[in-house]
Amino acid sequence: MNLALWIIAGLLAAVLLVSTSKMFVPREKIASVGHAGEWVLDFSPGALRGIGVLEILAAAGLILPAVLGVAPVMVPVTAVCVALLFAGAATMRLRRGERATIVPDLVYLAMAVFVAWGRFGPGSFTG
Repeated sequence: MNLALWIIAGLLAAVLLVSTSKMFVPREKIASVGHAGEWVLDFSPGALRGIGVLEILAAAGLILPAVLGVAPVMVPVTAVCVALLFAGAATMRLRRGERATIVPDLVYLAMAVFVAWGRFGPGSFTG
């Protein structure tokens, strides 16, 4: 169980770090890639930077507290926050009518819920 939780947390952290590219790539370029990227046009550059900063913090919060042994309870707390982030992403896609592109967000949401459940429960660092 512990290994599965580490793998899922690592995958989520990698996904979050990759998605921070929206902070550095112009939103028009992201939107031109395809239908799945058009959502960035609904947000200001400042909002995209804010989302990117939250994603960087979330990636760090999923891994670093446990690795460093400093406040490891922050891992499941961060996982809950990541689940809320992806729930918001899925909601945004539903509102935009992008039902075909919602699947990855739901998968990441389920992964975050799994990490939160596992680290609060059977795979807790304190137990």
